[in-house]
Amino acid sequence: MTKTLDRIKQEVLGCTKCPLSEHRKQPVFGVGSINADLMFIGEAPGAEEDRTGLPFIGRSGKLLDTLLFEELNMDRSMCYISNIVKCRPPENRDPKPEEIDSCRPYLKEQLGIIEPKVIITLGNFATRLLLETKTGITKLRGKIYEYSGSSLIPTFHPAAALRGRKGVLEAMRTDFRKAKEIIYG
Repeated sequence: MTKTLDRIKQEVLGCTKCPLSEHRKQPVFGVGSINADLMFIGEAPGAEEDRTGLPFIGRSGKLLDTLLFEELNMDRSMCYISNIVKCRPPENRDPKPEEIDSCRPYLKEQLGIIEPKVIITLGNFATRLLLETKTGITKLRGKIYEYSGSSLIPTFHPAAALRGRKGVLEAMRTDFRKAKEIIYG
């Protein structure tokens, strides 16, 4: 039987595969169009996301929305947004390998259902997971990779741009324009 996003979401809502489930208010599954040409994959929910159950709604999400509109003339209803880990790590710490491994099947199922033309990974964790590498985002970004029939474009996490890291925002804009070229030709 083929799984749907709703069925996978129900599994995530009841998931207790790792200790993150003990601290969450609610898991953050993902939002957007099932027919999206573009899918963003981030690291993990933050406090606002944990409270609302929606990904990328804090400051990083506002920057993501701005870049989506300015560089691709899209809004978030036209793409799909998720994270590699569905529950917020305490104190916003990095997700542990076992937590990532617990959520990996959910993300793979999301990707298999949506089948986006382009995947933009936001930051080290999402990029390393999908490309199966330990290499960092600074060395990986700027190139287009293949992932299960989709073009994968690694870029910085919006939080890095918000921290004022030199060149990060412009690099993100460049990466978003690459996605636009692939989607619209």
